[in-house]
Amino acid sequence: MSLSAKHDALVEMFTMLPDDEERFRHILTLGRRYPALAPALHTDDRLLPGCVSRLWFVPEFRDGKCWFHMDADAQISKGIAALLCDFYNGETPADIVATEPAFLNEIGLPQALSANRSNALASLRGRIKAFADACLRPAA
Repeated sequence: MSLSAKHDALVEMFTMLPDDEERFRHILTLGRRYPALAPALHTDDRLLPGCVSRLWFVPEFRDGKCWFHMDADAQISKGIAALLCDFYNGETPADIVATEPAFLNEIGLPQALSANRSNALASLRGRIKAFADACLRPAA
C-alpha cells in the first residue's frame, strides 16, 4: 500500500470514530498489538529523547526498505509511536524523506496531545526521517 493510500485509510478510519475518547482507545489498541522489543534492545542508546515515558526505537534497513521497531513503557506513547511506525514501515527511504505524516494533523492528533507528547511525536518523525535519509547515502 502506498503512503498516499495509507494516509487516506488512516484519515477515513479516524474520522469514523465519534470522538477523541474513541480515537485514543484505538491508539491504545494499536500500541497493545505492536510487537514488544526484546528486553536486550531496551538500552539507553535506543531511547527517544524528549519523550515523557521511555520509548525505545530500533530502525532497520533491508531489501531497499525501512522498517521501524519500537517499544514504550506507557501504552499511550507506544500507541502513538505505533501509528507513526506503521505508516512508514516497508517504505523506501526516498518516500519516507519526501512524505510528511499529514494525516496526524487531519485527524487532530497533535492538538489532542500534551506538549510533551506532541514534541515526542515530532522527535520520532525526525528520527525516522534521519534514518531514511542516512539510508539514501552510500556507505563510505
